[in-house]
Amino acid sequence: MATATRNCPPAGDTDTVADLLARVSEGDPAAWEEIVRRYGKLVSATVRSFRLQHADALDVIQTTWLRLAENTHRILHPDRLGAWLITTARHECLRILRQATSAPDPIETVADTLADPASGPEQHALDTDTARTLWTLVDELPPRQRTLLHALFTDGSQPYTDVARTAGIPTGAIGPTRQRALSHLREKLASCAEIKLAS
Repeated sequence: MATATRNCPPAGDTDTVADLLARVSEGDPAAWEEIVRRYGKLVSATVRSFRLQHADALDVIQTTWLRLAENTHRILHPDRLGAWLITTARHECLRILRQATSAPDPIETVADTLADPASGPEQHALDTDTARTLWTLVDELPPRQRTLLHALFTDGSQPYTDVARTAGIPTGAIGPTRQRALSHLREKLASCAEIKLAS
């Protein structure tokens, strides 16, 4: 594959989308760069229209390109690739919005409570205990998920490239890995709550 990629001519404006997709499937990075050049602004504009938080918007953009990379050989109508990318980006935006409204991140919930100046000493003690329990459960997660949550929520605001390097994952995998980690964390918190109710 390395030899085929090395012999590929550079992609340009004269290449059809079908040609570019075929070359991407064969591992041609120049073809991939040309597709991103042609459709990057379209994907970004679609995501921006949903007014997501910056980190979530980056996740959606990366995931949209990841979906294309996974499905280049399945695109039946290359001339409609723009519409395919818009639809994919919208689905990813709606997925994040649904998750945000149905299940708030437990870490963010705890942080909001701890930052409330109106809470008294009893509430502060409860919050501290909850935060301690939460981080104990985080430390029980698989290594990559654990490292990612620590990088995202305890090391200050970092560029996603730094977070990805710390966690040892591609930048595009941050969003999906974070969602899996938070899903596991919610399950662990629910189990803890059941145990406390039973005792």
